[in-house]
Amino acid sequence: MPHLLDEHIKHRRPHPQPMSAPFLEFDLARELEQLHGEPEWENGQNAKTLVKYDDFRIVLTALKPHRKIPGHQTNGRLSIETVSGHVLVRAEGRTFDLTRGRLLALDHGIVHELEAVEESAVLQTIVWSTETEGETIPPPL
Repeated sequence: MPHLLDEHIKHRRPHPQPMSAPFLEFDLARELEQLHGEPEWENGQNAKTLVKYDDFRIVLTALKPHRKIPGHQTNGRLSIETVSGHVLVRAEGRTFDLTRGRLLALDHGIVHELEAVEESAVLQTIVWSTETEGETIPPPL
């Protein structure tokens, strides 16, 4: 029987490039290909933090059709851009229909959920001010 630590190390994504530097450049198609090839993709979603500064994050998330990310909120302002596919974002009693190339911006603290209508990828950018600096508030369990 494999040891749990060995399994964790086997599935851990190496970070060959830095997540914070004066200049960062990404090939999103290649990043998505990598996400689709990892074991986590079998669960219906996979994500990778591309950029990580104290006050700024960019996260690429791949979703299989009908996969939902339950209601959650961030302490920072957030943008969600559909890179591929079609997603619905629900927030404050509204539904935002985001097809490829569409962008939604949300103020900090707004509870929102995301659902993939078809296989999709979104780029989420989170910016914290010095007063709200911190981590994303995780979805409820």
